[in-house]
Amino acid sequence: MEKVDWGKPWLSPVRERGICLQREVSKGKSVNEALNVISLEAVRFVPQSELPVGTAYEQFIWDTRCVPTRDNLHDFFNGLVWLEFPQAKRRINELQAQAIAQDGVGAVRGPLRDALTVFDENGALLQAPDALWQALRARDWQRLFIELRPLWTEARLVLFGHALLEKLVSPRKPMVAHVYQAPEAIKSIAALDGWLAQAMQPQPWDTKPFAPLPVLGVPGWWPGNETPEFYADAQVFRPPR
Repeated sequence: MEKVDWGKPWLSPVRERGICLQREVSKGKSVNEALNVISLEAVRFVPQSELPVGTAYEQFIWDTRCVPTRDNLHDFFNGLVWLEFPQAKRRINELQAQAIAQDGVGAVRGPLRDALTVFDENGALLQAPDALWQALRARDWQRLFIELRPLWTEARLVLFGHALLEKLVSPRKPMVAHVYQAPEAIKSIAALDGWLAQAMQPQPWDTKPFAPLPVLGVPGWWPGNETPEFYADAQVFRPPR
């Protein structure tokens, strides 16, 4: 398994548990065994082979409180997010199971399941002053990252999506998070977890209430963004449609 650089700023919220988890894997444990060593939650992590053929992954988790886990970085980070955001992950699973019960698995996910999957894989929470949010929603990258740059000292971006965390092991400029607005007053990850679990409701989540944010543009997250020219790349910092 590829080694993770835990010094990266986007890994700060999961750093302590992540280092412990990687240490257990380095001892020869499978990813699910390592997760179970440090997990204090009711959910258990089991080998992928325990997922019965023909059973939906989300339904299996809801029915058994067991998360099928492979020995790769994708599932390593999925398990790590379960440890850091147990209430929010359980809420996602609850809403997915309800949607499956209502509509079946189907070849195409419905709007709610699609939105939940997008956030679960690629989501992030941004706590920021209103001026930053206005610029982000307008995709006014010049204002967001250059004119309002000092305001980023008052902001916090917390990554949630495990696929995004996996991709950022090898960072590339085009990587984009689907960002959901969180209250600035919440300071701890545990409190953020509880708030997010309550905030996840079928409406408005089925409308995908997220804003795209190129994560390496966040001040302090990537050395290259110290110069304004970094944001001139229209293939990454795209204007509104």
